[in-house]
Amino acid sequence: MKKKLFPIMTLLLMSNFLPVIYAQKQPQNNNDTISPKIEEVKNSIEILNSELGLLKKIKISGYLQGQFQIADKPGTKNFEGGDFSAASDKRFMVRRGRLKVAYVTDLTQFVIQIDATEKGVAVKDAYASFTEPWLKTFGITAGIFNRPFGFEIPYSSSLRESPERARMSQILFPGERDLGAEVVVNLPKTIPFWSGFKLEAGLFSGNGINPDFKEYKDFIGRLSYTGTNKNEFFKYGVGISYLKGTTYNGTKKIYTMQTLQDGITAGFGIDSTETNKGGNSVKEYLGIDAQFTFDFPFGITQLRGEFIMGQQPAYEGTTGSTNDATYAKTLPAKDTYIRKFNGAYFYLVQNIGRSKFGIVAKYDWYDPNTGISGHNIKPTYDYNGSSTNKTLLSAADIKYQTLGVGVNFKMMENVKLTAYATLVLNEKTNVPGYDGDISDNIYTLRLQYKF
Repeated sequence: MKKKLFPIMTLLLMSNFLPVIYAQKQPQNNNDTISPKIEEVKNSIEILNSELGLLKKIKISGYLQGQFQIADKPGTKNFEGGDFSAASDKRFMVRRGRLKVAYVTDLTQFVIQIDATEKGVAVKDAYASFTEPWLKTFGITAGIFNRPFGFEIPYSSSLRESPERARMSQILFPGERDLGAEVVVNLPKTIPFWSGFKLEAGLFSGNGINPDFKEYKDFIGRLSYTGTNKNEFFKYGVGISYLKGTTYNGTKKIYTMQTLQDGITAGFGIDSTETNKGGNSVKEYLGIDAQFTFDFPFGITQLRGEFIMGQQPAYEGTTGSTNDATYAKTLPAKDTYIRKFNGAYFYLVQNIGRSKFGIVAKYDWYDPNTGISGHNIKPTYDYNGSSTNKTLLSAADIKYQTLGVGVNFKMMENVKLTAYATLVLNEKTNVPGYDGDISDNIYTLRLQYKF
């Protein structure tokens, strides 16, 4: 009897517990607090992944250059960071304080860069660029960015071995940037030889980063090629650049270099046609540049050079571009002076073995008026018994040569110390104050932090 009752009791117990067990395995819609938590965690993970993906595309970089400078005398005018104050021949300054934020994807880029110094905060870059997704060869950049002319203009100041760009570069391209748009053609690396070519061409306001007020725009283009040998012992780059644009004529008076009334003296002659006012004078630059790098056992050697020639319209007393801060915000009522010019720079950069030291020697010249030189640059000349006839030549027509020598020491991965001497030589003329070489040498000690 007991043997018969045991299976029966077991079945009865199982029949009572099975519904409970089954019920526990089923989802309880009314009392389930776990599922919403799981969904919340999943959503948080998706949001986090999305944010991490976004952060990976944002790149923040920058550098700060703090420096101490000594000039030959108080009030020295120079191209090594700006003129000294009239009461000082020594100064501390933050030459550049750059902060750059870029959002970068495979084919697009958005960039904002500011410059913060003791003089204030200014926008340096604000542009967007993209490359078409099919051939990945053609791109467009628009906004405020470096002019695509030559090598030194777009070359970063954080990498350059000398504290400043050449005098020629600063006069012709003040601030380096301009407002405009360009097309970039860069063949993919899958095409071995042709991938070394790069073409940049665009239209710019010709007014720097100031508001655009001119009717006609500047065309700037550069064709370059970079290459290397098989073992990368020798690397090279060459380029040719061209700019054609205009300068607004603030008055009817346009001066060009001519032979004056005595038939001998060179100076500025005038064209005062009424229709000149409000018109435009042509500016035109042609440049060639080259860069060579050799990886010698005793250290890497770099040679760089660039030559520019052309025609420069400018306002009285200057040969600078009319897009500098003095004139760029309004239509100036200034007479126009047109000159032929040329200039060049040459670098020799030598690393000391594999050490953290490097030396640099740099020579540059800028001749703002190739139509005259030396003591022929004089403000007056003799004609018909009078020695007060004006040539309208001035200090703006004087040629300058600059020799720079320096040492760079890379103290840490992102810290560089530079000691540099800038020796400036002007040609001797008959312009008062420029009958000899003026004292305008500058000595710079700079500490740069880059991240």
